[in-house]
Amino acid sequence: AEAALDALAGVLHACVHAGASVGFVLPFPPEEARAYWAQAVLPGVAAGRRRLFAAWAPSGGRLVGTAQLVLDTMPNQRHRADVAKVLVHPAARRAGVARALMRAAEAAALGGGRTLLTLDTRRGDAAEPLYLGLGYAVAGVIPRYCRAPDSERLDDTTVMYKHLA
Repeated sequence: AEAALDALAGVLHACVHAGASVGFVLPFPPEEARAYWAQAVLPGVAAGRRRLFAAWAPSGGRLVGTAQLVLDTMPNQRHRADVAKVLVHPAARRAGVARALMRAAEAAALGGGRTLLTLDTRRGDAAEPLYLGLGYAVAGVIPRYCRAPDSERLDDTTVMYKHLA
């Protein structure tokens, strides 16, 4: 993951600039994207608290998507994990990248004894029907959960889950 730090930052930067609601707001410089991976993600990956999945373009070997599986749960929750930051570069969307990343995360979760996955997504985003199509169920909607990346507007989030076994 450290060797791909610039590529990871590039995907995150492009997604936020394309309107993805993944925790960051504009202006969002490349340095902030790089710092997120270096400081918030890679230490968790190294410690085994987080799994990172990457999708590479078959031609050219360019990073086109990522997803994370957060395994850092309390002792009474070792049966579950959180899916986080499913990102697909805007130029690679609608090609099955997110679906492949989700399938990889699900397989890894199940292989590690995790039988319940949770996630959240901005209500109305393209990811919502993707997750529903993968068998995720809606637990509920939290109104005004997060700030839009490009304005002061507060958006709702849909909380979802899937039982794997």
